[in-house]
Order: sequence, then structure tokens, then C-alpha cells
Amino acid sequence: MGLADTRCVPCRGGEPPLSPAEVAELQGEVPAWTVVERDGIPRLERTFSFRNFAEALQFTNRVGELAEQEGHHPALLTEWGRVTVSWWTHKIRGLHRNDFVMAAKTDRLYEAFPRG
Repeated sequence: MGLADTRCVPCRGGEPPLSPAEVAELQGEVPAWTVVERDGIPRLERTFSFRNFAEALQFTNRVGELAEQEGHHPALLTEWGRVTVSWWTHKIRGLHRNDFVMAAKTDRLYEAFPRG
């Protein structure tokens, strides 16, 4: 079963973030995502391209619906022709397996997204 087929598990504060080795292993399953550091916190980030703002906004809303279903929420930046999605786990100020699960689910949404 791939990451996109699993569900997020509740994360409690106090859990350690993933180790660099664990991040590298999981990143192999979502190779289009980059680990970036913002405000001292590592995050998974990817920018998705669209033909116009309307498509970008539709995709943003679908990612938002997915986030609500899973109880795990990203930072979303919607611009003309693109959406940047950033996943990290706020409670541990770093990366958790859930972030990789959600990145894989976001990739799946994008692959199925109807682009004109």
C-alpha cells in the first residue's frame, strides 16, 4: 500500500519529528516535493501549475477538502496559474509521516485534476 492509500494518524505534541534518514526514505515516495525550511521548521513543499487562476482556485479548494477529511492542514498559496502547498506538523514543529501521506494524496489529486 502506498502513502496515498493510508490515512493520517493523530499526532500528539511531544513526538519527535522524523529523522533525516526517515525523511530521505519517505521523500523517495513523493519525489516532486522539496524539503524547505521556513522559520526554522522543515516543510514539504511543491508548486502545482495550472492554466489560469480559476483552475488554481479549484485545486486549492480540493486540497482544502482533503485536509478537512484527514484532519491535517497545509499552508496554501494560490496565485494566477499556480498553487504552492506546504505540509508540516505544527505540534512537533517538523515533519511527520502524516506530511508525506498528505503530499502523496495531494499528488493524486493533481494527477486526477481536469485541466483544460
